[in-house]
Amino acid sequence: MTEVMRIPLDGGGSVLVEVEPAPGLERAGRVGDMVRDASQSLEQALTQVRDAAAAAVTQFVQMPSRPDEIELKFGLKLDAQAGAVIARTGMQGHFEVKLKWAAEKP
Repeated sequence: MTEVMRIPLDGGGSVLVEVEPAPGLERAGRVGDMVRDASQSLEQALTQVRDAAAAAVTQFVQMPSRPDEIELKFGLKLDAQAGAVIARTGMQGHFEVKLKWAAEKP
């Protein structure tokens, strides 16, 4: 059964997010009983992911031959305990990086 997580917003209110049920025993009850509260706000959770993305981009910006464009893609997964985490592909975390260099004009 699908579970719903309530994530508070720093400015007040909250957002409901559909999440994968925790592995193990399945809870029985009404749909309203399947709402879990997140341990941190959406902004707090996304700050951690933003910092990871900034660290990755910094590495590419500091290359000796700096790319003209950097594209960084990754999926996010929201978890009641961990907050926002980078979604995995297979058994590993997943970042997709695309670097572009424009041809120099003569």
